[in-house]
Amino acid sequence: MSALAGKVSVVTGSTSGIGRGIAEHFAALGSDVVVHGLDRAEGLETVRRVTATGGRAEYFDGDLTSEEVCRALIRFAVDRYGGLDILVNNAADTGRGDLEHVPVARWDRILAVNLRAPFILLQESIAPMRARGGGSVVNIGSVLAYVGEPKLGAYSVSKGGLMTLTKNAASLLNRDRIRVNQINVGWTLTEGERRVKREQEGKDDGWIAEAIATRPFGRLLAPRDIAYAAAYFASSESECVTGSVLDLEQYPPGALPNS
Repeated sequence: MSALAGKVSVVTGSTSGIGRGIAEHFAALGSDVVVHGLDRAEGLETVRRVTATGGRAEYFDGDLTSEEVCRALIRFAVDRYGGLDILVNNAADTGRGDLEHVPVARWDRILAVNLRAPFILLQESIAPMRARGGGSVVNIGSVLAYVGEPKLGAYSVSKGGLMTLTKNAASLLNRDRIRVNQINVGWTLTEGERRVKREQEGKDDGWIAEAIATRPFGRLLAPRDIAYAAAYFASSESECVTGSVLDLEQYPPGALPNS
């Protein structure tokens, strides 16, 4: 039997990149998946990829800065598939801005997407997961949660807050057999990373080769690396693991690059 057979999953931000990789992998493991994002065409492409390999998926679009959208997303999954077992909080705003110069409106949006939305989604998921006898919440964080690059001040703070949310929720929800864990992701090559490097940092694709040259295993992380870890936390293979934070990166946080 597949590891996630009979499970219902919501994966936010799954129209591309890490989220799409998780959605496709979960479907391959037997889960019904609700794909979420802001780009309907890309969301339907994720659904197409899932269904082309025999899986089941539905698309829900909406801006997670809205409380009602967050709650409606969870209700949509329950209505479509009869319940909810897994929530992956993957959607994130990776906008640049150091703490001295980032506009307050930019700060507010980053925190709304990266921290407030996961809280609301988790809150809305508790009752349907409890009704199923338990569940799993997987928060996609970042190794930048510990300190972070100066240019990613608001993003770093949001991911640090997500770690505290993860641990606090885990200590509350273990009574309902709802597990809450976090994956702190390192440098990953995605469409979104390419876009940010191009549009916000003004770099051409030469940055990829330069980045790979700094990695001890000869490549950047790929969405599949995060998908494999997310599947572990989502499945019964980790049924007694909660409040855990996995740093998924080629350098441990705080370690100096090899010289």
